[in-house]
Amino acid sequence: MRKRVIIMGAAGRDFHNFNVFFRDNKNYEVIAFTATQIPNIADRKYPPELAGKLYPNGIPIYDEEKLPELIEEHDVDEVVFSYSDVPYQTVMNKASIANASGADFVLLSPRHTMLESSKPVIAVCAVRTGCGKSQISRKIFEILSRKYKVVAIRHPMPYGDLAKQKCQRFASYEDLDKHNCTIEEREEYEPYIDMNGIVYAGVDYEEILRKAEKEADMIIWDGGNNDYPFYKPDLHIVVADPHRAGHELSYYAGELNVRMADVVIINKIDTAKKEEIEKVRNNVKELNPDAKIVETDSPIEIEEDIKGKKVLVVEDGPTLTHGEMPYGAGTIVAKEYGAEIIDAKKYAIGSILETYKNYPHLEKILPAMGYGEKQIKELEETINSADCDAVVAATPIDLTRVINVDKPIVRVRYKVGEKGERALKEILEDFL
Repeated sequence: MRKRVIIMGAAGRDFHNFNVFFRDNKNYEVIAFTATQIPNIADRKYPPELAGKLYPNGIPIYDEEKLPELIEEHDVDEVVFSYSDVPYQTVMNKASIANASGADFVLLSPRHTMLESSKPVIAVCAVRTGCGKSQISRKIFEILSRKYKVVAIRHPMPYGDLAKQKCQRFASYEDLDKHNCTIEEREEYEPYIDMNGIVYAGVDYEEILRKAEKEADMIIWDGGNNDYPFYKPDLHIVVADPHRAGHELSYYAGELNVRMADVVIINKIDTAKKEEIEKVRNNVKELNPDAKIVETDSPIEIEEDIKGKKVLVVEDGPTLTHGEMPYGAGTIVAKEYGAEIIDAKKYAIGSILETYKNYPHLEKILPAMGYGEKQIKELEETINSADCDAVVAATPIDLTRVINVDKPIVRVRYKVGEKGERALKEILEDFL
């Protein structure tokens, strides 16, 4: 008799776990997915084109709040937790809900969910969202591309038509437009395109891997949130953030990443306190004594002087929301250069205002939310209604490509510094 399963997710790890473990597995029947964290992914279907022959009608996706009634209604045997960057308290709260409703609670291991590649894989993951893993991934891409054909594969962000997003290849700005990319997707893909690079993403990571292998000497797994890799890495690099020292012990799947890591990078040492850096170092040694620990700096650059100006600060969305950071590089720069940060919340409308309600740790800073056309339009209206002299944009993309802003935008960029680049070169030389 097939076990009846519900997969809890956020449009990423959940779909991957289904594809590699459940899709063709006749021992299980996946009744539904539940969705959280990301707006507008519930009340859809995982389409038949992706679900396979055992699911000719696809699989419904429900809001996570419906989990207890779904378990009872469908006599569910197992609930499989399949998303990332959540505190352990939350994980066990979900376990208690599942158990109290009569279902077992399951976490699939990397052994059952990692695919193997015919090409060398360097995975870059993190302890939390917003540690700086993307800038590390891109610096590795830059270093390796001098000698090798390197392709990046990005953790999934499929918030549109899932069937159309099965396997996506991005090598130009036209590709971003063709696939109707959200702000969150553009933040990850644009920097590779600016380096004349190729990045893959989508839903079916077996197909994505096989296509990437055809044009790559090496593959970089550019992780999302603090999830562990979808592919078995030959070199596993994990980035930690001393501004959130201690989180390496208390968030899923950040601790798992640290325990599996070959190298742990303590990033942002130029803006962190000495005692914060040391706390992370000690925790990493406790979790994984064999991991190599290196430190990297993350210098911040700004395009023009903002001293004395009233500024609206726009930060990377996921870093501020489920990454739980109350500020980012834009805030640091604005304070350092003597600008007056206005209260963005006063001007927020629609889903942008709802974001502040859902994440009460956010105050003056505006997260660059853009999970769809409606939200992008509301972000545009929020910015345009703000009473300020300039917009300090610390999101990795050029906002003017997706929204029309009626005030000057001053871009902030953050990158791997000289110390960090030297450390990465040594790591890669040892690996090669």
